[in-house]
Amino acid sequence: MQVSGELQWSEKKPGSVEEYKIYAGRYKAVFNTVPKHTPSSKIPDGPLAGNGDIGLSLGGTPDKLRFYIGKNDFWRAYPVYPGGGIALPGYLEMNIKDLDGGKYYAEELLDSAFIKGRFSTSNLDLSLNTWVSATTNTIIAELNANRATTIALKLKATEGNTSISPYGKTGDVIWVTRSFENSPLLDWPAHIAMALKVIGGTLDQNGTLRLKAGQKIQVSITIYTNQDCKDWKERSIQEAAAMDESTVQQLKSAHLQWWKDFWNRSQISIGDTTLEKYYYASQYLFASSSRKGKFAPGIWGPFVTRDSTSWGGDYHLNYNYQAPYWAAYSSNYIDLTDNFDQPLLDYMEKGKQHAKELLGIRGIYYPVGIGPKGLVTTRWPLSPQEMLKRYGTTDNTIDGGYKFLGQKINAVFSVGNMLMRFYSTYDEDYARKVYPYLLECANFWEDYLKYENGKYVIYMDHYGEVMPNLRNKGIWKDQLGDFNSTLSLGLVKMLFKGIVDMSTFLHKDQQRQATWGQIRDHMSPFPLGKIEGRMSLKSVEKSPSTWHQGVMGLSRVSIHGLILPGGVCGPVTDSAFNQILLQDVAHWKDKAKEPGDWGNTLGNGIETCFPAAVRVGYPTDEIMDYLKARIARQSLPNLWITADGGGMETLAAVPLTLNEMLLQSYEGVIRIFPNWNKNKPASFHKLRAYGAFVISSSLEKGNIKEVRIYSEKGRTCILENPWPGQHFQVIRNGLKGEQVYGKRIVLPTAAQEELLLKPFL
Repeated sequence: MQVSGELQWSEKKPGSVEEYKIYAGRYKAVFNTVPKHTPSSKIPDGPLAGNGDIGLSLGGTPDKLRFYIGKNDFWRAYPVYPGGGIALPGYLEMNIKDLDGGKYYAEELLDSAFIKGRFSTSNLDLSLNTWVSATTNTIIAELNANRATTIALKLKATEGNTSISPYGKTGDVIWVTRSFENSPLLDWPAHIAMALKVIGGTLDQNGTLRLKAGQKIQVSITIYTNQDCKDWKERSIQEAAAMDESTVQQLKSAHLQWWKDFWNRSQISIGDTTLEKYYYASQYLFASSSRKGKFAPGIWGPFVTRDSTSWGGDYHLNYNYQAPYWAAYSSNYIDLTDNFDQPLLDYMEKGKQHAKELLGIRGIYYPVGIGPKGLVTTRWPLSPQEMLKRYGTTDNTIDGGYKFLGQKINAVFSVGNMLMRFYSTYDEDYARKVYPYLLECANFWEDYLKYENGKYVIYMDHYGEVMPNLRNKGIWKDQLGDFNSTLSLGLVKMLFKGIVDMSTFLHKDQQRQATWGQIRDHMSPFPLGKIEGRMSLKSVEKSPSTWHQGVMGLSRVSIHGLILPGGVCGPVTDSAFNQILLQDVAHWKDKAKEPGDWGNTLGNGIETCFPAAVRVGYPTDEIMDYLKARIARQSLPNLWITADGGGMETLAAVPLTLNEMLLQSYEGVIRIFPNWNKNKPASFHKLRAYGAFVISSSLEKGNIKEVRIYSEKGRTCILENPWPGQHFQVIRNGLKGEQVYGKRIVLPTAAQEELLLKPFL
């Protein structure tokens, strides 16, 4: 689109040195038409920007641009869906009559986290640069045009759903608020204020802004909730009032520096521009959604564009809440995972109460959905009439009125993430923080497990959700009775392996380690059956469900227990069993019903099945082709890969899949390019491995050039020889060390030591 030279739009010359100072900057999302699904009850399709707390979703048309504002800590703390869950604070609307029927063009820039737009008619070209400050609670929108025009601004708080929305003006600051309080069953009050100021221009009494030709005007919106500070309203107004052009420039500099530092923490290059684009887009979207010191993102992150989102946008504990974080550990973005644990820790007292009252045992027992600050989001409807309307039965007292859905694994599932961080960092403070959670999970399973014929078995923990619904007309109890679900067996084995490791590290509960080790080593074997003359994984050993009773092979739910996040199976751990899983993956193509459906991931599981296929050793080139087909089948213009049954989970899919191709360590042995076509060049920089190692390497012409290992904590590094059958030189902190030979190498390290490994030519 041709744009007047008066517009302030910086261009990068193709191939120039300045073009891609940040590797991710070579990729962006491009929008040539207006968003079609913004607003949405799920992920919107418009351009997105965020700072891990505040999310901005751009919707609307050139003549009526709408900036939807979401915030991870603004919830209606009500225990039933629909009605409770994350809520929409509001939006800013820009009405520009001169752009009626105009052309739409926008870019979502990954390196800078800017949304840039150009909107034009034959008479007017207007440019927009908007961003969410990476370091403050502020949104900035910069506007300029080649000709004079009028813009009507409307800052609006969402109304309804028992909220109140006072608004007003203080000096030159327009402000709106939204509050939930004093409603029955509300766990805690929620308040938010959004304060707007125009810099470089003046709003008239009607909220109209006159933009002169070539003039730059900045619109700032400052946002605080009562979770940020007690004086949430006053602080929003005061900070907005203090905003000027110099302050905006300082915010922009700090913003760009934050994103530059973020992108410098790790990097990969694989020569496939499609997968690289979605790799970096997914990292960008996750960093825009999650931040240390802020509330954890729900299913839709901060990109909420309707007041009632699917599943309430809550923390769904049977995989949805955990999955978005999975790639961050190996990508060296540990700080972005820091908010994960707090909601789980906050629910522990209620979890103990559930275990005692409903099962008569120790430990913690969690329903399928929770929220922040000890909130439960998944109570059954509070009246028999509403229960009948939604679930086909009047019995709203099932499991004490809470949705456990036949599953006992909702608490232990999150241990997978805690162990990923623990093994990746060996951070003692973190281990002490989460150890009480692991301990209560261990208490629960010590009491719940049965010991029969020399093995620990699991009754009545179901492979899938079991519940009344309109499809089964409220008749569901005949589906209860799973015995030895692969999901349960794997997660429980993971728990007891992990608590032995963590308690040893912390020198705690050593008197219990024998019991925990006994459980770890004597869990029932994963059930197998025969199909087409070969051994294949069963979902459960026994089940009243005909579907689950069959020989289904490795699939999304069983992967959760065995491979990810379970991490108790693999080619190093048990190569023979891994071959069975590998054969199951080889038959996924036989079950695909349409293009992009390899692994049955259109509903859920792209972030589970593709990395698992890498871990068991399925050919990389085929995985990459299937992954690109899946992306092409179901993704949005803003580069968000979508799934029918969730939102943020998919952000881990491409990064984790590619990271696992380049580096693996989950079985306690570091493997460099463990599942990669060695005929294709590739490199990775500062990926994180178990043992608190940060590793870089490159592959050219079939040869690994070198391996760089930074040891954070001085732990022993167990490494599969990157150059099989060859000696290699170890260089420690720049000085020649030992020469090493063997299939599996054990290298002692010191804290903060840098190792360079180079083969003898």
